[in-house]
Amino acid sequence: MRRGIAVLACVCALTTGVYLAISKWGIRHETLNFFDAARQRPVAVDLAMRRDYEMKANAGYWKLPVAVISNGNTVKNTEYSFLANVFAARGYLVASIQQDIPSDPPLMTKVGLPYVGRRAVYEKGEANILFVLGQLKELRPNADYDHLTLVGHSNGGDIAMYFAKHHPELCAKVVTLDNLRVPFVLNDRLKILSFRSKDPNFKTDPGVLPTPQQAKADGIDIVHTEFQHTWMSDRGPDTAKERIQATLDKFLSDGNASELAPVNTDNPMISNAGAPLP
Repeated sequence: MRRGIAVLACVCALTTGVYLAISKWGIRHETLNFFDAARQRPVAVDLAMRRDYEMKANAGYWKLPVAVISNGNTVKNTEYSFLANVFAARGYLVASIQQDIPSDPPLMTKVGLPYVGRRAVYEKGEANILFVLGQLKELRPNADYDHLTLVGHSNGGDIAMYFAKHHPELCAKVVTLDNLRVPFVLNDRLKILSFRSKDPNFKTDPGVLPTPQQAKADGIDIVHTEFQHTWMSDRGPDTAKERIQATLDKFLSDGNASELAPVNTDNPMISNAGAPLP
């Protein structure tokens, strides 16, 4: 057991070192401030790209895969650089969208209504993603907008799952970090990885997570952690972010989530995922 934890710690450290190095020397971040005239709404986006892959794409030698990150409520879109860097290091065009703005009404919960009354919030997030994709197709034409990877934390994870449900033809992968309201899409062509917190203040609604049988059939990986809900952003401790990075990197490397480990939703995909490093 100790040897396994030590190996995982080494993998996390190595992965983090690689992303820190690439982030410092090779990943470029760019802020775009769009305005959706049809909805009279500003939409801010933080782009992340690896410079060498960006040059290949601009020269027509490479088509950038696209990852879209949606922020959790009250968390800024720029506070997911630890995720954006994993995707950018692998050659993705990463678009981190600011889903909520100060003029939005407070996020409310209404028990008994679909998605506890938050359908309009998810529809707004869906519209934001479609709008940003339309803008990026003009600015970054050398990217693959037909096989998206949707990523989201908390409310952003629900937006990602909602978008995947309504636009399955555009989505290849979904990565959520403790989404609580929108049920998982059951589709064996869509690869899903989800990190779950162990936080008494944030409980997943009934029916959101797939059963173990559904997860196995559709290649869905559930990672049960000891992390707090709010740790799944740049605000979290380095140990939590490093473990999420290592698991995400494995998920992207394999291209087949089910190969990572058993997909039983009652057990963690990686043993001691939240245990402290030795």
